[in-house]
Amino acid sequence: MPKPIDLRDPSLYNNRELAQLEFNVRVMAQAMDERLPLLERLRYLCISCTNLDEFFEIRVAAVRHLQDLGGPTTADNLSPAAALKLIHEHAGILVESQYRYWRDVLRPQLADSGIRILSRETWNARQKRWLKQYFDDEIMPVLSPLGLDPAHPFPRILNKSLNIVVVLQGKDAFGRAGNMAIVRAPRSLPRIIQIPPDISGGPHDFVLLSAVLSNFVDDLFPGMHVKGAYQFRVTRNSELLVDEDEVENLAHALKGELAGRGFARAMRLEIADNCPKAIVKILLGNFELPENAVYRINGPVNLNRVIAVYDLVDRPELKFPAFKPRRHPDVDGDSLFERIRRSDVLLHHPYDSFNAVLDLIKEASSDPDVLAIKQTLYRAGKDSELALHLIEAARNGKDVTVVIELRARFDEEANIRLADRLQEAGVQVVYGVVGYKTHAKMMLIVRREGRKLQRYAHLSTGNYHAGTARAYTDIGLMTANPDIGEDVHRLFQQMSGLAPAYKLNCLLQSPFTLHKALLHKFQREADHAIEGRPARIIAKMNALNEPGVMEALYKASRAGVKIDLIVRGACCLKPGIPGVSDNIRVRSVVGRFLEHSRVYWFENGGDAELYCSSADWMERNLLRRIETCFPIIDPGLAERVFREELANYLADNQQAWEMQPDGSYVRVAPAPNAMPHSAQDALLAQLCL
Repeated sequence: MPKPIDLRDPSLYNNRELAQLEFNVRVMAQAMDERLPLLERLRYLCISCTNLDEFFEIRVAAVRHLQDLGGPTTADNLSPAAALKLIHEHAGILVESQYRYWRDVLRPQLADSGIRILSRETWNARQKRWLKQYFDDEIMPVLSPLGLDPAHPFPRILNKSLNIVVVLQGKDAFGRAGNMAIVRAPRSLPRIIQIPPDISGGPHDFVLLSAVLSNFVDDLFPGMHVKGAYQFRVTRNSELLVDEDEVENLAHALKGELAGRGFARAMRLEIADNCPKAIVKILLGNFELPENAVYRINGPVNLNRVIAVYDLVDRPELKFPAFKPRRHPDVDGDSLFERIRRSDVLLHHPYDSFNAVLDLIKEASSDPDVLAIKQTLYRAGKDSELALHLIEAARNGKDVTVVIELRARFDEEANIRLADRLQEAGVQVVYGVVGYKTHAKMMLIVRREGRKLQRYAHLSTGNYHAGTARAYTDIGLMTANPDIGEDVHRLFQQMSGLAPAYKLNCLLQSPFTLHKALLHKFQREADHAIEGRPARIIAKMNALNEPGVMEALYKASRAGVKIDLIVRGACCLKPGIPGVSDNIRVRSVVGRFLEHSRVYWFENGGDAELYCSSADWMERNLLRRIETCFPIIDPGLAERVFREELANYLADNQQAWEMQPDGSYVRVAPAPNAMPHSAQDALLAQLCL
């Protein structure tokens, strides 16, 4: 028997916030990978910066909220103050890495390739004249500089907006002594300005808006002397707090919260590194931030906005080769209903086109035999084609019900607008269940066929969003299996009609059965291992932090179960700890596409089971959301998912990272004489080329 050990010892687990930052370090490493095309490395750098923004808006805000509640400890037994100190230390290292790479490597390499981001000191006379005219014509008319005095207190600064703090000397037209002013850059202004080639002499010459504002800021204060101008940006809490038990209309309450989101509590201040300490102190006091929350920046404070260059520059040789998702051979030709009735259809996005899903809902919207369509929507995207088909179905007399999640983070406003559009077309819109986000991805179509009603279901690990279906890896299943159809029907009844927690035939569901089922399956593997039967767990997901799951995995490891976890993002479990997790390996794959699919495989003594799910192994997914987990019943399709989504990624030695027992990651290198293998490139070659 394994030696007794306290599996709740906090030292056995990674801090959640630092684990999230560690993922961003891996994204940053992609930006620094010289094997990748130049503009793709620029894109990864900007993604790293955007991820860090969201980290402060959500994760740091949560820790700060814990601190406000009186200092309860975090999950790994740190006080909120101690956690915040560690966060700022580690985030500071990451920020320094981002800007050093931008200044010393990426920007010079872009210039060598004919893509120049021109700094103020490099502008020649012709460029400066053109930029001055651009400032006068396009920028100055929309600016409203605000001098700070008793009549003009410090203005409200919008979340992540570009601002310039200006130090002034002299008197204005009314004889008021100048001191400080704030120049806010309206969001209507482009953050990247391209200089015409005939003016600049280069085909792809760009200037940052912050540089133009800083250079010509004197023109905003005629008769006064500008002693200094320093760009800054503040990142604020972006969580929406709505007490659903206390509101009668969730959509109306969210609209009210959205109006104030951009001015919630400050979490971080980024400011030019040459800004005087006295000015920084004033800003910190205004935003009620501690000194360790200021990040002095040698470069643009909104570096992520340089992503615009990626789209403005048409240089295919500096980007990933274009690919066209394949039209799945199983959905070509006859009616999709006839095809799905014959056997299940598996879609692996982005390699398989999302058009198959759109075609299914389009066919259903006009088919006279289709009686009802039920759909969940978490993120649908702007101008969603799927939403248009749902509207058309309602206009054609179908009974259409959509469960739309208004609280999908950063998509709340878009989802409210979509809900209004659907309701106006006669769609029955349900806002989910109070207290539980609806994160499940499912569609149900009810069709009359002869004397019976036939159900067709689509279940997925990803959203019904055509855009992300080209950038995220996900698994979708189209099936006419009666047990699955009945389960999906019951889940929709639950969400829309206050039905009880039904016993389901084969689906697992959060918050009722999925967590318990996972713990049971972990223990079953442990029992198999103890009895000498085949026992192994392989799982792929976005994140892992649920304490019960991690403790159960440690127990299974101690019983001899071999466990391989492919966790793209934050993982709080530590592998390779002697006597605790010797049999656990954790790897992360960061590649061209965002790894988003959730796949769980259990060897089960030789009678293997494979599930796909909308849920990560996180507290929120397993205990506080409505999620689905569906089995791949067809043996051939299960083998395909295992081969493409599990074995393929365990063999990756190009884009994979292996977690060490201390929570850090090391890039996986090919073994001696081993062939290079990229999981995503292999799927592109197999399915798309």
